[in-house]
Order: sequence, then C-alpha cells, then structure tokens
Amino acid sequence: MARILILEDDKLFNETLEDFLQEEGHAVHCALDPYSALDLSYAHLYDVYLFDVNLPYENGFTLLEKLRQGGDETPCIFITSKNDKASLKEGFIKGGDDYMQKPVDLDELSLRIQALLRRRVRSQSVQIEGYRFDVMTKQLFDASHAMELSTKAGELLLVLLEAKGSIVQTCYIKERLWSAAEEASDGALRVYVTQLKKYFPSSITNIRGIGYQLTVDTKPQEVKE
Repeated sequence: MARILILEDDKLFNETLEDFLQEEGHAVHCALDPYSALDLSYAHLYDVYLFDVNLPYENGFTLLEKLRQGGDETPCIFITSKNDKASLKEGFIKGGDDYMQKPVDLDELSLRIQALLRRRVRSQSVQIEGYRFDVMTKQLFDASHAMELSTKAGELLLVLLEAKGSIVQTCYIKERLWSAAEEASDGALRVYVTQLKKYFPSSITNIRGIGYQLTVDTKPQEVKE
C-alpha cells in the first residue's frame, strides 16, 4: 500500500482517481488546489504525488519546485493535457519523475506508480523485524551473518516488500521471478515461499487462487556508498 496525494482541480476526475487508487489498496488524500496540497504535504508523509499541471493560483510545476526546494523528494507523476516537448522538459526540470497525458489509462497509471515505488525501495536497505534485507543483492542478514536464501527467494521477498502489504498476484510474481526464456513453476514458487517462511513464519499469507501477501513492519535504511 502506498500513500498518495492527488492534486487535480477537476472534481469528477479527482474522485475517479481516488476511487480507483483506493480499490488498488492505496491510502489516498485529495486536493483541488495547490495551497491545499501544500498543506497536506506538510501534515503527512507520502510515497507518491499525482499532480495536475493546469491549476488555479499556480501550476503543478511551480508547486513541485517549491517542495523540491524544501527538501521534499517524494516521487511525482504529472498528469496533464499538455503534450508539447517544452512542457515535458519543464516538468522534469522542476523535479518530476514521470508524465502522463490525459485522458489517463488507469491501468497504466497503476503500473507507473508501482515502478516509482520499486525505484524508491531499490535505493534502500530495509530492516524487517530482526533482519536486514539488502534490496540490491537480495540477501538477508541477521546481526552479522547472511541467511540461507536463494536468489529467486530474495527476488520474491523484494516483490512482496514493494507491495507494502498489498496482495501480489501469482502471475505478476512469476513475471518478476522468471524470464521469458524460463518456465515458471508453481512448485518452485512454493519452495521459495517456504524459504521465506523460515524467517517470517507468520507474516506471509497465501491468498488461495490469487497470490501472496507479506505483512511486516519495515524500516528503511539508506545504503552508504
């Protein structure tokens, strides 16, 4: 589950985005103008911003620029009817991470949000209960030793962590764990789940016929170069 702030002055479209993202399992706050969005950004920590560009009072580019100047690095997707290269360039210069043109395909939006969340997770080492998970090497450590964990089991743990408590469909897991040249295996997937349950026995749930869910408390740790 991600915490998402939507800034969109079209009330109907705002509500459409809110309903869709909540159904996807995200926690969503909405604003119709940049001043309200700014207040919400001060009051809450978000994982993703969705900002319209053409807004009352000031545009979404200007708002994000202010947030970036204040040290806010929350990933931002701009949603706009503009499609010229100058606008696209301005959005990225002001600190945007992605750009979608209206009308928005909601399934594509969901995929883009997931991509942003994955990139954010990959920049960190994560403390999971009594272990530390290095998301770059996909290794799990206790205080000083690496745990026995296969490469694909480590990738599975990363996939489940990226979902932030949401259910991950089996078909998506297979796409992540096996290349197109490999044959995905339900039996092998169960083996990898069993490996993870050795360390997180009560935190991984098999949602029969759908997929898997990881419910653990995590604490991001910045990776030191």
